[in-house]
Amino acid sequence: MSQQGFVATSDLRARFCAAMSRMYRDEVPAYGTLVELVGDVNAARLESDPALAGALQAIDGVARITAERHGAIRLGTADELATMRRIFAVMGMHPVGYYDLTAAGIPVHATAFRPLDPAALAANPFRIFTSLLRLDLIDDADLRAEAEAILARRSIFTADALRLMAQAEREGGLGAEDAAAFIDAVLETFRWHPHACVDHATYQRLHAVHRLIADVVSFRGPHINHLTPRTLDIDAVQTAMPARGITPKAVIEGPPQRRCPILLRQTSFKALEEPVAFPDGQGGVVEGHHTARFGEIEQRGAALTPKGRARYDELLAAARAEITPAADGANAQAYMDHLERTFTDFPDDHATLRAEGLAYFQYSLTDAGAAAAADGGVDGDIEDLIGYGLVRFDPIIYEDFLPVSAAGIFQSNLGDGAGPTVTADANRAAFEAALGTAPADEFTLYAEREAASIDHCLERLRPAARERRSA
Repeated sequence: MSQQGFVATSDLRARFCAAMSRMYRDEVPAYGTLVELVGDVNAARLESDPALAGALQAIDGVARITAERHGAIRLGTADELATMRRIFAVMGMHPVGYYDLTAAGIPVHATAFRPLDPAALAANPFRIFTSLLRLDLIDDADLRAEAEAILARRSIFTADALRLMAQAEREGGLGAEDAAAFIDAVLETFRWHPHACVDHATYQRLHAVHRLIADVVSFRGPHINHLTPRTLDIDAVQTAMPARGITPKAVIEGPPQRRCPILLRQTSFKALEEPVAFPDGQGGVVEGHHTARFGEIEQRGAALTPKGRARYDELLAAARAEITPAADGANAQAYMDHLERTFTDFPDDHATLRAEGLAYFQYSLTDAGAAAAADGGVDGDIEDLIGYGLVRFDPIIYEDFLPVSAAGIFQSNLGDGAGPTVTADANRAAFEAALGTAPADEFTLYAEREAASIDHCLERLRPAARERRSA
């Protein structure tokens, strides 16, 4: 509890994440199997690699890995996105980054809601990748108008969720009883509803344009479409999934396997075909099905600087220009082999990544550095202090997402019949207007974190800096 008697935002976020995980495990049992598999792989990796365990402990703590999740939802209107921003803010989650998925043929643009500061991320790094449907990409004017009218009629938030959101904004937080009620109320927005709000004919027309459009428009809520545990060895998970009765997608999205992981690697199991009841307009229903929800796994590595990200994007584009992963996995091994060869030009050790300015690092005192600080300190710049063995550097973990990877996950789970490929220009201005603010810039957040860690080391170690601080 906070000093005002309010539940801390990190506690609220952790409770919501746990409640979401329990709900999704009940709704999608294969997700529970996936979490158990990831837990087994992570435990084995930590036992076999003490250096990795030590590095993780030095940054955010090993315990964070077990609790870490990200989810994804798809919203239909600007009002839904603006209200979702306010709800997530109550839990200390704020929009970071803008993702245009239309470049990959997916009719949405998105942001990620997550904690911003390192302490909040370490306490609970729950994230929600939140997409907004671009109805302007429906060419059929009549169908577009019908979809807009359907979305305008629905309300995806309960009265209690809206009331408690406003209360938290007004009072600065929620007490224990209200916090529990808030979690229960918001959870309803993410729950699966097997009854569609459109008839089967309308669903089929939306589906023919794009399966994702049918997913967003046809139901009374956005239903979370996946939850993602974090693994320390995604290749081991990918290999072990079939033995647990789970069929993985053909290729792992993102960079290839490396000694020093970078950015984000993701894989998933195929979306479930679930029964849905469609109203027939006469008080009855037409039985059908819908495919949208799946399980995903992620492995996170070092956050790259703009220079590093530009090189990553260039190499990924070059690899995909030669071999594009086939939906049926026919060329999966050829693609993964080619990707690995292409990325031999990207440094695979932390010292070189740092020296070339390709990744962000967090600096901290070694045991020798702490002893030197207690003994009066040592003059020198950060490079001197590293050379003396007084300061260590560890990669700052990437907390965000990759549009090409997100699109690859979407496409593999929408299926071959997802719909025609859409082409459109990004419309960040429209997204920000709907959101009600500009998302934070991820590179700025990482750079600030790196700079703050350097300043902290210098202030602790350099006598002159300590004298200025105490003056």
